[in-house]
Amino acid sequence: MIPTSVTATIAALDAANGQHIAGAGRPGVDGRVYDVNDPATGVLLSHVSDGGPADATAAVDAAAAAFGGWSTTAPRVRGEALRKAWELMTARSEELAALISAENGKALPDARAEVAYAAEFFRWFSEEAVRPEGSYGESPAGGTRTIVTEHPVGVAALVTPWNFPAAMATRKIGPALAAGCTVVLKPAAETPLTALAVAQILEEAGVPAGVVNVVNSTDPGAIVSTWLEDDRVRKISFTGSTGVGRILLGQAADRIVNSSMELGGNAPFVVAADADIDKAVAGALIAKFRNGGQACTAANRFYVHADVVEDFVAKFGAAIEAMPVGSAFEDGTVIGPMISAKAVAGLTAKVEDALNRGAKVAYEATPTTLTGHFYTPALLVDVPQDAKIVREEAFGPVAPIIIWTDEADVLRQVNNTEFGLASYVFSGDLKWALQFAEKVEAGMVGINRGVVSDPAAPFGGVKESGLGREGAREGVRAFTETQYFSVDWS
Repeated sequence: MIPTSVTATIAALDAANGQHIAGAGRPGVDGRVYDVNDPATGVLLSHVSDGGPADATAAVDAAAAAFGGWSTTAPRVRGEALRKAWELMTARSEELAALISAENGKALPDARAEVAYAAEFFRWFSEEAVRPEGSYGESPAGGTRTIVTEHPVGVAALVTPWNFPAAMATRKIGPALAAGCTVVLKPAAETPLTALAVAQILEEAGVPAGVVNVVNSTDPGAIVSTWLEDDRVRKISFTGSTGVGRILLGQAADRIVNSSMELGGNAPFVVAADADIDKAVAGALIAKFRNGGQACTAANRFYVHADVVEDFVAKFGAAIEAMPVGSAFEDGTVIGPMISAKAVAGLTAKVEDALNRGAKVAYEATPTTLTGHFYTPALLVDVPQDAKIVREEAFGPVAPIIIWTDEADVLRQVNNTEFGLASYVFSGDLKWALQFAEKVEAGMVGINRGVVSDPAAPFGGVKESGLGREGAREGVRAFTETQYFSVDWS
């Protein structure tokens, strides 16, 4: 059951007027709404305004009108607004975590961790807002001085996924606002409520109306295409699948729109013969099962050295068997539902493919009796390299084990993918781990830890996992353009 406090939070968002434009909620131009349901029970949470192209244009109107004032607002003022937003999110962490759990399904401990992580982007970028970049110097030939400065790129279109509805929004909104941009945000249709809550917090924190606008819709293609065809939109930042990213990059190319893409992953988790197995298992539990495995950074394929595979599998499997599965609001739940029936069907097909190729289910948790979109966490052994669950992103709570003995061979297997977002290496020899990590084709490598995300670090991938970086100083740079002045000094 959804707690009454969560029901009250949702009611206060007035999601039927869920086009948050120019500081006010309003219905979509066509007056349509769609249902958002609890993925654990199927219970209706809210009717949400279903926006269309006209709403997308109205959002750009508001962002463009607000850009002049916000871009010339003192960096300290912009930073203080973001700092206040961090304070408000932190103070309301339980309320926001429960909201995320209701619409996303993730267990409350995961939701609490997401709120803390999401809020931290506002604090980090509040500090980066007051550290503008620039330089001054003499040209090599003499006779001139060069002044380099940065300007906000303009109106930024942000498109975020359902798996981290707060953190993916704040990771984009924070640097955009710090740089002086205004934004139009399209959250995932499955999780619109958290985005509305974040927008309201920002305006309560002092961000002027029109600086942050939210368009909710079940037709994301129509919304984003409208934005990319609008001359006033100069930035697209997207987190989602590689397939959709390709489409958006093609559309952005027509107007040469500044683009950042954080796309799919297929993260390897490598356990060396000298690894601390207890530490490796603890890291594996986080890397694989955070958010029920529905994360782009989730460990997707486990390469365990033959000398330690028996010990690792036994301990990892025992932890999986003990995982409580259920609704986010049940005491002790560690694994909640997947986001949809489609997601469950996709993971089921990958597991069946592996079993048909000779893999075996070695361990699994106790199945839940709930009727929502659940998949029982499991560990697979004897998994062949050509299984779909190895070659494709699983995006769910299943861990396939692959045994290795030869370093060159396992490195080849690790890099044998079009993706390159996150990876993990566990070894008792730090020098070996770093040398191995340098050869891994991935934007981020966790060494002896199962988490790579940090607001102070550059988040992003290589190959078909994306373009650009979020977080750190790079996060602000993604929303600026460089300009220089050549000054006669003769």
